[in-house]
Amino acid sequence: MLPSWLVIGIVTFAIALGSSILRPKDVKWFNRLQRPRWLTFEKAIPLIWTVVFICGAWSAYIVWERTQNWGLMAFYALVEALIVAYSPVLLWTRSLRNGTIVGGLGFILGLVLTFLVLPISGIAALLLIPYLIWSPIGTYTTWEMGRLNPESL
Repeated sequence: MLPSWLVIGIVTFAIALGSSILRPKDVKWFNRLQRPRWLTFEKAIPLIWTVVFICGAWSAYIVWERTQNWGLMAFYALVEALIVAYSPVLLWTRSLRNGTIVGGLGFILGLVLTFLVLPISGIAALLLIPYLIWSPIGTYTTWEMGRLNPESL
C-alpha cells in the first residue's frame, strides 16, 4: 500500500496537469493582452503556484492523517480542480470575465475549506493561507486586465 503522503502528492500532481491543456493560439491571444503597469511579477507566477499546490497537498496530508475523511479530501480536490480550471476556462472562452469568476469562486471555496480544516489542525489551515493570499491577487489582476482589454470580457 502506498503511503498517504504519496497518494495525495500524486493526486495533486494529476489534477495540476489539467492546467496544461492549453492551445498555443489561446496562449498567444493571452500574451497579446495589455497588462497593468504594476504587474511586474508575472514570471514568478509558476513558482507561486508551485508553492500554493505544495502547501495545499501538505495541508491535505495533515487533515487525512487526523481524520481519514474522504469528504474533506474531495473538497480539497474540488478546490484544486477549480484552481486548475482557471487557465483553460479563461483561454478557451477568451473571456477575462470568466477567468475572474472562476478565480473568485476558487477563493470562496478555499476560504470555506480553510474554516472546515481549522478545527482539525491549525497548521493545516495555515498551509492554505498562501492560496488565500495569492488567489485574490490573481483574480484582481484578471479583473484589471479586463478593464484594460474590454474587448476580451
